[in-house]
Amino acid sequence: MTHAPHPPHHEPGSPRDLVGIGIGPFNLSLAALADPLTGLDTAFYDQRPAFHWHPGLLIDGARIQVPFLADLVTLADPASPWTFLNHLKSRRRLFPFYFAERFHIQRTEYDAYCRWVAENLPTLHFGHQVDAVRWNPERHLFEVDHTRLDTDGQAEALGRTYTRNVVLGIGTEPHVPDPLRPLADAPGAPVVHSADYLDHRDALLAAGHVTVVGTGQSGAEIFLDLLRNRPAGHERLHWLGRTEAFAPMEYSKLGLEHFTPDYTRYFHALPEPVRDRLVTAQWQLHKGIDAETAAAIHDELYRRTLDDGWPDTVLTPGVHVRTAGRIATTKIELHLEHTQQNTRTRLTTDAVVLATGYRERPLGRILAGLDPYLRRDSHERPRIDERFRLVLDSCVTGSVYVQNAETHTHGVGAPDLGLAAWRSATILNDLTGNEPYPLPARTAFTTFGLEQQQPQIPSARRPRALTPLGDGI
Repeated sequence: MTHAPHPPHHEPGSPRDLVGIGIGPFNLSLAALADPLTGLDTAFYDQRPAFHWHPGLLIDGARIQVPFLADLVTLADPASPWTFLNHLKSRRRLFPFYFAERFHIQRTEYDAYCRWVAENLPTLHFGHQVDAVRWNPERHLFEVDHTRLDTDGQAEALGRTYTRNVVLGIGTEPHVPDPLRPLADAPGAPVVHSADYLDHRDALLAAGHVTVVGTGQSGAEIFLDLLRNRPAGHERLHWLGRTEAFAPMEYSKLGLEHFTPDYTRYFHALPEPVRDRLVTAQWQLHKGIDAETAAAIHDELYRRTLDDGWPDTVLTPGVHVRTAGRIATTKIELHLEHTQQNTRTRLTTDAVVLATGYRERPLGRILAGLDPYLRRDSHERPRIDERFRLVLDSCVTGSVYVQNAETHTHGVGAPDLGLAAWRSATILNDLTGNEPYPLPARTAFTTFGLEQQQPQIPSARRPRALTPLGDGI
């Protein structure tokens, strides 16, 4: 590496400027962009022992669906030492990447890049579980209680950090539909979420019959991997999902402008009921199947017809699982309903992979200590202003920022890697009270609305100017 970061000296007991909870790609982006800001005292905590990005889905050949420029920092600071290209340079792989001519990199490569950043940033603290966040009105600071874990994940020591500001980046968790939750939690015949696919891949390949539930990108990648690795004519695969088609992901250039800061600002200014309708209606912007994966599935199925037979596969969209149960101890029975036909049937299978997506982790547990100060919308969700801050009572002089917990206020771009650097830069610009990362005023050719709406920024205080560390609290 050509960069040796030196965090500002931190006096024990003195407050931090910012504490991050969770170290996924989004808080990792924030930590990387905060790294060169002289005098900014930050710390980021995560209960995992080290960084890994969706390890159960690092299927050989699977690619991320954003260009490599959507790394942790480039779209805010292309000169940063933490760019993907600098990662390649440090690994002496820049010329091979140049000749590979790959705009979309493999997931394994993105994971390796993020781990390189995580292993070299000094402000990250893995093996630390955050237990609670509270506002201390006497000290005008947040208290962050955490537990240091040993290598076995057992509690080793308790700690408390005081901070002027907090950023939540606790990410998402696998979603298991209610009818399948009892089976997913029980031992026996494998019912696994796609998040754990690689851990169970050998057992799934050995199973007599496998059903994949979920017709998005993860379901497509898993179905393709199973198809390629099961014998021709004896594939014994079902692929089912609720959507009415194996729908392509919207990937036109103008369609992608829904993942720009311009659209995020437009969406935030819309009335709450309109935002809620849009989030549901825009599923194909981020839940479809990319064209390359869909083509690879069709190519593989077609190849298997060359010997005058059809592959033993069933691909049926528009189906949902009503109920599920076990037959004896080794098989699973799925009770299915076809939405358009209004018909029902039963399917017996040996294993089920649930490619049923993720949900934002509830903030309730971590924010229980701040509940008296939180302002909520009509559905009891936290209100979040344009600068990604929870709207709190005016007596709270610090800010709580959120990352990837604001789909209901900022739209489908919230979990998108392409907006990570811009959101991190927005947070740091707001936090510092100046503009260490100048951001473009316009990012899309589309004008989203007949008139230029003023952003509906809830009345809130500007954060206090950062106090120089040497001056104390």
